Amino acid sequence: MALIVQKYGGTSVGNPERILNVARRVIETQEAGHSVVVVVSAMSGVTDGLIKLAREVSPNPTEREMDVLLSTGEQTTIALTAMAISGLGRQAVSLTGAQAGIVTSEVHTRAKIATISPERVLEALGGGNIVVIAGFQGETADGSITTLGRGGSDLTAIAIAAAIKADLCQIFTDVDGVYTCDPRVVKNATKIHEISYDEMLEMASSGSKVMQSRSVEFAKKFGVVFEVRSSFNHNPGTIVKEETESMEAVVVRGVSIEKNQAKVTISHVPDKPGTAARIFTTLAAANVVIDMIVQSAGAEGATDISFTLSKDELPKATAALEPVVREIGAAGIKAQDGIAKLSIVGIGMRSHSGVAAKLFEALSAGGINIQMISTSEIKTAVILEEARIAEAANLVHAAFGLGAE
Repeated sequence: MALIVQKYGGTSVGNPERILNVARRVIETQEAGHSVVVVVSAMSGVTDGLIKLAREVSPNPTEREMDVLLSTGEQTTIALTAMAISGLGRQAVSLTGAQAGIVTSEVHTRAKIATISPERVLEALGGGNIVVIAGFQGETADGSITTLGRGGSDLTAIAIAAAIKADLCQIFTDVDGVYTCDPRVVKNATKIHEISYDEMLEMASSGSKVMQSRSVEFAKKFGVVFEVRSSFNHNPGTIVKEETESMEAVVVRGVSIEKNQAKVTISHVPDKPGTAARIFTTLAAANVVIDMIVQSAGAEGATDISFTLSKDELPKATAALEPVVREIGAAGIKAQDGIAKLSIVGIGMRSHSGVAAKLFEALSAGGINIQMISTSEIKTAVILEEARIAEAANLVHAAFGLGAE
């Protein structure tokens, strides 16, 4: 008998029929002799609908009230899922994130999990219940509702699995597992059967929508082995685990793309200590997440600093920076959208040369210009024109031989 955590995403619980399908799968797991905790997302489209409602009543709703509103999406799903399980003849109890003991930081809309006190979850399991927990949410120490950011249900599932010392964590989604690239973009992308935490983390942070990056970080920190698989069939998925020696034989594990990016350039920044710190401290205080950063070589006592971020955060970033640009004596600030990021990821890149050269050759052959480059030990990322990102992904995917024969 095992203790299993299963997470079902918004598409998997997108309508009553799919919720019943989830209920049957969960019951099958229990009938196989296992104790089951289920973490669910809001039904597909519900969160976007709630955001739209908020914008209709207020152009700038407070983040605290947005958390109160958005948390209702998952609460609807847990109630319906528990009802479906009960209707099929099994005991089930639904718990909000707060009721499940998830305590978070006080940063609204992107809170971090501080602690989990799973006593109520374990008590419900001990009573023979299937426990259905709302993903994406928790509460602060003083009782305010918080949400964990997009994809936060993954983080809930991994964190709950760690807290209750589950034997297995399964992330059910609308795809069969993790692919060498998004199959909707690269038609002959193949499923990866096994991937390391570090590779999965790089792919998640580089645009792969299968998993939220923070959930992978959490899994690595606490050693939670998890499987990404489809809720619509019984095919084996992708196991995410600590790297093994044999994994390094694959030079590039996959290609990730991330659209809706923006670039900000602050021109003619005084080239002296503390200037960059002033810029990025301001962005951090505004809770703006920065991705790639490039600083040009200094000339005549000044330099240009460019960085990328999500297009959605561009207004917040420019508003925060405008007074700082004047204060430090820079020439000005320029914002550009319509760009995207392409990344190649693989732990085998540590021990193989010529990987970046092959990436640049593939893009050059397609006449695709590179605007920015960033590298790490197991990843090379480039910023490109968004209109050509799908073409670029196919060229690079083919260059590294990642497609199905």
